[in-house]
Amino acid sequence: MKRIILLLLLVLAVTGGYFYYQSLKAGPRFALAQVANAARTHDMATFEKYVDVNSVTGNLIDQVANQGSALGMLNPGGFAFKSALRMLKPQLTQVARKEIQQFVETGSLQGAAGGAASQGTMNISLAGLAGKVASADSKFKDVAYVKEEGEQALVGIEFTQPKYDTTMVVELKMLNRGNHWQITEITNTGDLLKHVARLEKRRLLEGK
Repeated sequence: MKRIILLLLLVLAVTGGYFYYQSLKAGPRFALAQVANAARTHDMATFEKYVDVNSVTGNLIDQVANQGSALGMLNPGGFAFKSALRMLKPQLTQVARKEIQQFVETGSLQGAAGGAASQGTMNISLAGLAGKVASADSKFKDVAYVKEEGEQALVGIEFTQPKYDTTMVVELKMLNRGNHWQITEITNTGDLLKHVARLEKRRLLEGK
C-alpha cells in the first residue's frame, strides 16, 4: 500500500513538473528568452514571431509625440520633432522598423538612421531617442515582475543606466497568441522619457 502511495506521489510530482515546464515554455518569460536569443543570433523571423514590431513602433511614436517638455530637454529641436512625429507617423513607423531590423540582423544601428534622411523624414531616429533612456553602457539586470491576467501580461524589465547611476524598468505588454506570447507595446515610454528628462536636467544643474 505504501509503495502504491509513493508511486502516486511520484507520478503527481512528475506530472506537476511537466505541466509547470510546459506553462513556462509557453509563457511570457519564455517569449522574452526567445526575443533575446533571436537578437543574439540575428534571426529576424523569430524576433517578429515574439515581437509585433508594427504595433510596438506605432504605439511608441504616439507616446513620444505626447511628451512636449521631455522632448525639448532630450532632443534638439524637440518641438519640431514632436510635430514631425504626428505628421509622418506612417513613414516613421517604417523607419523604426528598419532600425529594429538593422539592429537584429547586424547587431548595430549604424546606417539605419541615415535611411531616414534619405526618405526626407528630418533624420528622425527613434532608436537615437531610445538611446537617451538606455545608453550603450546599460545592462539587463532582472525581470522585475510578470503580471498575467488572462490572455494579457505586463512584464517589467529592469536595466541599469550608469549615466545617472540608477536603474529603470521598461514595462512590456504581451498578448497570448495561442501557442506563444508576443510583445505588442512598451506601456511606459512616456513616463521613462519624463523621468530621464528630469535626471538630465538635474545632471546639467549640478554640472556633472
